[in-house]
Amino acid sequence: MAFSQRLGAQFYAKIHSDIRARMEAAGIDLLLLDSNDDVIYTTGFSHYTTERPVVFAITATGAFLLIPELERSHATHQEIAAEPIVYFEFPGIDKPFDVLGRAFAGFKGTVAYSHAISLARVPQIEAAFSNAERVIPSNIVQQMRLKKHPEEIRLHREAARLSDKMVEVGVEMIRDAMRKGGALPSEVEIESYVSRQAMRTMHEEHEDVMLVQGLASGLVYSGQRSAFPHGMPTGNPVKIGESIILSLGCRVGGRAAESERTFFIGEPSKVQQEHYAVAFEAQRMATAALIAGRTCASADNLALAFIRDSGMGEYLLHRVGHGMGIMFHEPPWVEGGDQTILEPGMITSSEPAIFVPDFAGYRIADTVLIAEGGPDSMTVYPRQLDDIVVA
Repeated sequence: MAFSQRLGAQFYAKIHSDIRARMEAAGIDLLLLDSNDDVIYTTGFSHYTTERPVVFAITATGAFLLIPELERSHATHQEIAAEPIVYFEFPGIDKPFDVLGRAFAGFKGTVAYSHAISLARVPQIEAAFSNAERVIPSNIVQQMRLKKHPEEIRLHREAARLSDKMVEVGVEMIRDAMRKGGALPSEVEIESYVSRQAMRTMHEEHEDVMLVQGLASGLVYSGQRSAFPHGMPTGNPVKIGESIILSLGCRVGGRAAESERTFFIGEPSKVQQEHYAVAFEAQRMATAALIAGRTCASADNLALAFIRDSGMGEYLLHRVGHGMGIMFHEPPWVEGGDQTILEPGMITSSEPAIFVPDFAGYRIADTVLIAEGGPDSMTVYPRQLDDIVVA
């Protein structure tokens, strides 16, 4: 039976009900959300973000989506959980927010907009709702998104499975080239191949595939280039004696996961093994510390302290991790400055790392669900030294 990516009308009704309860508590009569991820979360509508506004508007009794004419049929096809309000074009003779304002003619209550909204749009909202009692920012939906519903966790698990599969496919591509004795693939060739394979798998095994930006992709960086975090794939070929980082992920039903492993091409040297041992233990400690009731900061402090105590503090360049949901990076932040209390249903990455200049980077990353019984790593690709030598 095919895996369904669709979150049905019942799910969005639950989301809308929760938003309305929070609006009532905050004294908000109309809430406006315009970021791509908020629109996906509240309506199931995925679109290619451009300068044309797409805005979700919700009141105590209705849910609406402001869209340009070119998205009308697209929205209908996706069976969105909102009533369309259509404007023709941007910037428009008839301005998009003027069209939105007329749809709520005579509105005099409190209008709120997401913290993620463009500041340039705030004056347009104020002009469109000139009779409103107040126009204020609100983060109620961002707070909702911290904890995932079971329907969303199901999508994250499938994304995690496919992310592990992407790593497996990338390793096999390198291994196959080594068997044949020919040239080894480049970073960009590996990234392109695994992304195509993941998308092919989705279309073969899933129904109702939600097409989103960043459906399946990642970072592949090897040798000295792996010492640059988030190194974009280049034509740099994989080389025997070097290490390579495969940082790969995808979004299923608009929900993200990522799997990242460091591999050695051929037997690693003693220095490479020492570096990897520190990164391995730091990541194990970080994941184990993602416990409900503790803070995000506590996990970051623990793992980074271990790296510093191991004498490799100079190779630290970033935090332990970040939240994942509709976006690959979203709150909460697993970092010393974030005192958010971890709760069951939150999903974060666990990816402390070290980066040795002019030599190599070493990073292992998992997608971890905060659960009642302890951290639940949804990505499980092996990471012991014997498992990550490609020979």
